[in-house]
Amino acid sequence: MKLCKLSDIVGYEKLARPAMTSDYRELLAAGTVLKPEYVAKLEQLGITEVLIDDTKLKPEEVQILKDDVEDLFKEKVRSVIERHVYSNTAELEELSKTADRIISSILDNNEVIEQIYDIKERSADIYEHSISVCAIAILMAAKLKRDKTEMHNIGVACLFHDIGLRYLDFKYDNQMIEDLSERELIEYRKHPAYAFSALEDETWISKESKLMILQHHERLDGSGYPLHVKSPGICSQIIEVADAFDEMICGIGCTRSRVYEAVEYLKIFRGTKFSDEIVDVLLDFTAVYPAGSLVLLNTGEIGVVVKQNKQFPERPVLRIVKDKDGRTVDDEKIYDLLDERTAYIEKVIM
Repeated sequence: MKLCKLSDIVGYEKLARPAMTSDYRELLAAGTVLKPEYVAKLEQLGITEVLIDDTKLKPEEVQILKDDVEDLFKEKVRSVIERHVYSNTAELEELSKTADRIISSILDNNEVIEQIYDIKERSADIYEHSISVCAIAILMAAKLKRDKTEMHNIGVACLFHDIGLRYLDFKYDNQMIEDLSERELIEYRKHPAYAFSALEDETWISKESKLMILQHHERLDGSGYPLHVKSPGICSQIIEVADAFDEMICGIGCTRSRVYEAVEYLKIFRGTKFSDEIVDVLLDFTAVYPAGSLVLLNTGEIGVVVKQNKQFPERPVLRIVKDKDGRTVDDEKIYDLLDERTAYIEKVIM
C-alpha cells in the first residue's frame, strides 16, 4: 500500500482504500482502477492524495461479517422495511429469521471470541447501521455468555431498533441532534417510541425485543430518551452501547467520528451513561485504528495499519509510507508499536 499524490498517478492504479471526502462520503470504492476521468473528478472534488495497492504487505482486515454477507443481509432488511413503511405489509416476520442467520454467521466462526475486529467509519445508512449494531451486539452477548433466546431477542431488536427513523421528514445524518430545530429534536427523540408502536401489536416478536427497541437510547444516568429509564435490562444495555458506538462512526444523530474518537467517548461515559462491564466487552474486540487506516506518528512519520496486536488494540503494527521529512518510503519498513515503545499514533489521517 502506497500513499500517492493525485498529480503522481500515472493511470490505472488500483485503490487500496476508498477515496472519501472529509465528511466520510465514499467517492470510489477500494479496488477501483483509477481511470484518467476518475482522477480528474477526484481533483475537482479537492482530493489530493489516495492510497494505492502496490502489492507490498497488505492490511490484515478482520471483519465480524464479510462484506458480501453483510450486503446480502442489508438488502434483505432494506426491502422488507421499506415495503412495510410504504404499504404496511405483513412481511416483517421474515427479519426474525434474518436475525438468526446473522447470529449463526457470527457464532459459526470458532475464533470469533478471540479476534480483534476492524470496525470502520462510514456514511450513514440506517439499514447498514442496523446490521452493524446487530453484529456488534451479538458478539458482545456471546462474550457475556447470554443464552440463545436472549441472543435471538437482541438480534431481532437490533434489526428493527431504528425503524422509527423512517417516519421522520428531516435530515438527521452527520449533524448533532442538538442543532435541530425544537420541533425536529422532539420528533427525533420519539423515534424509539415510533418503532415500538409500529411493532407493538405484532405477535411474532417477543415483548423483550419490543422493550429493547423502546429503550435503545436510554442511559444509566437517566439522560437518555424517550422515557429517561435508569435501569434497563442487560440486553437493552448491550444494544445501547453497540448503537451509541456505531451511530458515532456512521453519523446518525451526530457528526461522524473516527473509531478512536468513539472509543474515547465510551471510555469517558463508562460507568455513568453506560455499563462499565459492557463497554469493556466492546472495547476488548474493537480495533482502535482499523486495518488500512493512515496514521501520523509522534515521530512525524506516516504509516498504514496492517495488523492488530491482540490485547493491545491501541498499538497496532504499521507499515511506514512516509518518513519524518515527508519523503515516500519505497522499501518495506514495519513498525510493531509493541516494540517501538517511544512511538505512538497522534492522529488518523485517512
